[in-house]
Amino acid sequence: MAIFNNKILLITLSVWATAQGLKVIFGFISERRFNFRWFIGTGGMPSSHAAGSTALATSCGFAYGFDSVIFALAAVFAMVTMFDAQGVRRSTGIQATILNRILDDIYWKGKIEANRLKELIGHTPIQVFVGFVLGIFLSIFFYQIF
Repeated sequence: MAIFNNKILLITLSVWATAQGLKVIFGFISERRFNFRWFIGTGGMPSSHAAGSTALATSCGFAYGFDSVIFALAAVFAMVTMFDAQGVRRSTGIQATILNRILDDIYWKGKIEANRLKELIGHTPIQVFVGFVLGIFLSIFFYQIF
């Protein structure tokens, strides 16, 4: 299949999977338990959004030149993705934490029953930065392999 010859796609997916795998390892070390949701979920260290989008931009730069329109599009996409990961989605997670506390208070007073909201949605700036750096270095590494 031709899709398996797409070097940029293979690099981007490899970097994303590596970042998600690191989340599982870091989660296991910090919580001393395995949780498969760390591999498929959002949030956590490092940001796979930042790693994947940075790998996409870096790979496009290598393939088409860092002065190409393709690189410019991929770089802007990466910036928007990283801004969203640490800005909007992180704020949503903070709001979920507060709402869950309110729901707990109401629940224990016997007035409401509701499902808890997912709190780990976005990333801290350091998680995004680590994902960014990981994306650059892994895309350089995988570019040599693929």
